[in-house]
Amino acid sequence: MSEMITADLVDLDLSAESKEAAARALAERMVAKGRVTDLAGFLADVAAREAQMPTGLDGGIGIPHCRSEHVTEPTLAFGRSAAGIDFGAADGPADLIFLIAAPAGADDAHLTILSSLARQLMNAEFTDALRGVSDPETAAALVRGDVTPAEAADQATASGAGAGKDTAAAPTAASAGAAAGSTAPETPEAEATQSRPFRIVAVTSCPTGIAHTYMAAESLENAGREAGVEVTVETQGSAGFTRLDPAVIAAADGVVLAHDVPVREKDRFAGKPTVDVGVKAGINRPAELISEVRAKAERGERTAPAGAAGTPVERTGDSTEGYGTKLRKWLMSGVSYMVPFVAAGGLLIALGFAIGGWTVNKAPSVMDHFVWTQSDSWGALLFQIGGMAFNFLIPVLAGYIAYGMADRPGLVPGFVGGAISLSINAGFLGGLAAGLIAGGVVLAIQRVNIPAAMRGIMPVVVIPLISSAVVGFLMFVVIGKPIAAAQKGMTDWLNGLTGTNAVLLGALLGVMMCFDLGGPVNKVAYTFATAGIAVAAPSDSAMKIMAAVMAAGMVPPLAMALATTVRGRLFTPAERENGKAAWVLGASFITEGAIPFAAADPLRVIPSAMAGGAVTGALSMMFGATLRAPHGGIFVVPLIGNPFLYLVAIAAGVCVSTALVVVLKGMRKPAQGTPAAGSAEGAAAGEKGSEQPVAA
Repeated sequence: MSEMITADLVDLDLSAESKEAAARALAERMVAKGRVTDLAGFLADVAAREAQMPTGLDGGIGIPHCRSEHVTEPTLAFGRSAAGIDFGAADGPADLIFLIAAPAGADDAHLTILSSLARQLMNAEFTDALRGVSDPETAAALVRGDVTPAEAADQATASGAGAGKDTAAAPTAASAGAAAGSTAPETPEAEATQSRPFRIVAVTSCPTGIAHTYMAAESLENAGREAGVEVTVETQGSAGFTRLDPAVIAAADGVVLAHDVPVREKDRFAGKPTVDVGVKAGINRPAELISEVRAKAERGERTAPAGAAGTPVERTGDSTEGYGTKLRKWLMSGVSYMVPFVAAGGLLIALGFAIGGWTVNKAPSVMDHFVWTQSDSWGALLFQIGGMAFNFLIPVLAGYIAYGMADRPGLVPGFVGGAISLSINAGFLGGLAAGLIAGGVVLAIQRVNIPAAMRGIMPVVVIPLISSAVVGFLMFVVIGKPIAAAQKGMTDWLNGLTGTNAVLLGALLGVMMCFDLGGPVNKVAYTFATAGIAVAAPSDSAMKIMAAVMAAGMVPPLAMALATTVRGRLFTPAERENGKAAWVLGASFITEGAIPFAAADPLRVIPSAMAGGAVTGALSMMFGATLRAPHGGIFVVPLIGNPFLYLVAIAAGVCVSTALVVVLKGMRKPAQGTPAAGSAEGAAAGEKGSEQPVAA
């Protein structure tokens, strides 16, 4: 770590009682060394990172860290606390605290510091030596790697100054690896490996792609060495990853995936014995994972071949997820596959109306009547193609909800149930029910103990046959009619909305579109709107709802773009750059363009966006604007009813959101860590830096 840490950056008697005070004490040492130029701004950046996810690790370790424009060069400060400081770790307070600072944009340097330190922290001798070292110079040399843990221990005083916590759980688990290793497998494939060590390839990744990613890698490698197993790890961190050599993967006898985010290019590992767990399992019980994958190899268990594995929500969670979380993922699976059909079909229908006029829906089939030189024929062609695409909406929604639940066997009953829902006019609600029922039926069938002789025909014949029959019976005979009645009642209610009721509905939909900026709540409002126009002749109310939803969805990115233009000093340089792109994203109805701003400052950005969205949705409904196209932003304005007032509604919402976010950010301006904050104000704001949810 070169001179990233020196004796001046070490405090072996850290007296702070909170993580904020500890960060301040260590940061003051960085300021004294000239490594940090603005204490208040830097502490605000540290607090923002801590607000995203606690930086405490098991084994008594805290690693607050951030990238900041107030840092001149990558720096590491170390403090040791006798009383311990709570950094959010599950096993209690931390006594070893590392404050890591990197310049803004210095991603590689930042990650190098963190990954190197994280790997060292998995070494029990290293952490024991830090707890026992008696002078700052030796501590700094130990962290830099200039002295070994044994050499540092020799220099410790007889009083045992650092005898504190037990060592971290991961090294303890790793040390048990030799005992946990299973005997050599006896399958024919495994017998070939007896002349060489058992080989494992592993992938580790965590949400931030920094500390836990590399700690899990080090833990698995340590456990492998003690068990006599060759372990090769691919760390998929936030700066990308270096792929394992395909030859190494091909020669591996097993795979360990320790991750909290989806593994990139997972199909590379298909067809091998695989253990799939969360990243903390890789840190805390690596020997068990190695033993488990060896046992799977011994039993001949393999994952599905490449191309046969994977679902839209596949393997991204863990077994501890609640039913609500799983349900959300299943529904989002269906919506994500449906949206392209909505966009293609809706825009084709809109173009058909634009070219062929509002009576194009009454045109005869283009198979029977098509004149190359008539615009009406081309309009009818586009309209009828779009209508065919729209006919897939409900079946695709249901099919891929079932797919998200039960993998490929869920597709057939899901599509069948969705098609039945369409035929009985059960609509969007029927599609949701059909998908969930189809997935549940397939999962129930898969739990039945089937004789080995029949297992080969289960996914191709038995499961599709039985599940389709059950779903069809339930949809036609049991629940189809009640759902169709509910759908009709809701449609009639919407058609009857006028005046105040319509305005309130527009405000509600506007709030939903801006609440999570493209997330599940946003998608519920959007899907609700698109389902209403997914017919040959949508009602006037349905087209008003679609207009309100699209208008509100354009507000957040446009408002953030305007705010960064009129009050740029309230935003970081990175946010000002994002603001330039947000103009285009907002104009194109891509609500996700506001996500970088919301992630950096959710308590100010999201309420501001919701207020503007509510205003826009309400005004759009009040003005009676209509829209047949489900997407397109300003590019489909010619297809909008009352286009001038529609644009007025969008402008009003953008102004409201912009004004609110500017006022809210202005009230807490020094906490943003921008150069505009004065030093006196910054010092005062620093006292409350931990409360600022602002990203580095």
